[in-house]
Amino acid sequence: MSDRIARIERTTRESSIVVELNLDGTGIVDVSTGVPFFDHMLNALGTHASFDLDVKAKGDVEIDAHHTVEDTAIVFGQALGQALGDKKGIRRFGDAFIPMDETLAHASVDVSGRPYCVHTGEPDYMVHSVIGGYPGVPYHAVINRHVFESIALNARIALHVRVLYGRDQHHITEAEYKAVARALREAVEPDPRVSGVPSTKGKL
Repeated sequence: MSDRIARIERTTRESSIVVELNLDGTGIVDVSTGVPFFDHMLNALGTHASFDLDVKAKGDVEIDAHHTVEDTAIVFGQALGQALGDKKGIRRFGDAFIPMDETLAHASVDVSGRPYCVHTGEPDYMVHSVIGGYPGVPYHAVINRHVFESIALNARIALHVRVLYGRDQHHITEAEYKAVARALREAVEPDPRVSGVPSTKGKL
């Protein structure tokens, strides 16, 4: 299996993002987005996926964190898709349940080449929840779904994320990111029983 690494840059009037990703890393993560809680989530994602992940993002956080978070998710998805290459010899599917205190989250991944995202189960109050920002730039939990959609669409994977139960918005969000990380780790890792592309179509 060849090196599965990627470096993607994206610059708009709202943000400037650079993501470097190594799928066969050991969880070495260096993240700076200007949104502290989002940094915490990306650190959790890289660490629990065992990816080497470097993210440098600068955006118009004086307006809101939305553009920076959204654009970083887009670029991370693009890097993931690029790093996967021809997808030969991978497990393809991944699945993980993550408990975090009172919360339980679940994620399933299919590195299918067909982008789709299902996000369900968050309590209704999450739409209005704000995490962090005392001081600093707050993270609005309503963007969780958009983050996962942006990753799925740009990496061209099917991603299902659900919250089975939970109360604390920090725990719920973090459990979701960690579940996605563990599911991705399983889906992209080499399968010693597979030499080609794991699909009856012969292509993913």
